[in-house]
Amino acid sequence: MVVQITPETLESWHKSLGESAPLLVIDVREPHEVQFASVQAPGLEVLAIPMGTIPARVHELERDRPVACLCHHGGRSQRVAMFLKEQGFDHVANIAGGIDAWALTRDPSIPRY
Repeated sequence: MVVQITPETLESWHKSLGESAPLLVIDVREPHEVQFASVQAPGLEVLAIPMGTIPARVHELERDRPVACLCHHGGRSQRVAMFLKEQGFDHVANIAGGIDAWALTRDPSIPRY
């Protein structure tokens, strides 16, 4: 089962795991989407890996590091989060509502599309 978190609960989820390293957010949107609107926040490491390239690049990720997946509204990131769980990742969450929810609730300077 993949944990569903919101942009507002991202840090509290990470903190609940007892982690001190920056939280890894994998943005699975396409490059043109990331170029148009992206997330930046203190304490986050954001890595853009398009959904279609995740299987070939999964070896680049640490299986024991908490990962939150992000897309436009939450559908693609949910599928990637499920894939990562199947690959043995311990702590994986889906950011429900995606970058659209992020723009609405955390950072209104992010363009919506």
